[in-house]
Amino acid sequence: MSDPTLLAISGSLRKGSFNRKLLALAVEAFGPAEVLEADLDLPLYDGDLEDRVGLPEGVKALGEQLKQADAIVIASPEYNKGMSGVLKNATDWISRIPGGLLKGKPVAIIAASAGRTGGETARFMVMSNLLQLQARIVPGPAVLIAGAQDAFDGEGKLKDESSVKMLGQQMEALRAAMV
Repeated sequence: MSDPTLLAISGSLRKGSFNRKLLALAVEAFGPAEVLEADLDLPLYDGDLEDRVGLPEGVKALGEQLKQADAIVIASPEYNKGMSGVLKNATDWISRIPGGLLKGKPVAIIAASAGRTGGETARFMVMSNLLQLQARIVPGPAVLIAGAQDAFDGEGKLKDESSVKMLGQQMEALRAAMV
């Protein structure tokens, strides 16, 4: 059997973001897979734009990745007690792609944040958005990295062994959720 296709989505556009670091570790913990990395540098959702030109090329590319994915892992930052605008915008565009591309897809949502709750509110908001698109959310253990500015070593690895263990368990659960 061939390796599954894992779509990795970062809710942060910043190349050196904590969530990109966490996402890289999640991909590693997931194990053998063809990994696709989503690009969420999309225009803001605008119904007039959609009416004029249809779906932008970046949205079509994301749609193709969603079709190919056997499983999805999303790393979400938390900004002002909410999910990032980048990630919300992407879910708005995804909802406009015909075919219900997230319906039944297993999705793991992880988060890293400089704050004390590790992105718990953002994770909940992403989960709520994806449930409307009928994604199959993989439950815990919830991977929430608080104080992210101090959570990674110089090589981008998590310092806390219990966080490493929970990330591994979450990725095992995501792999097991594939049908």
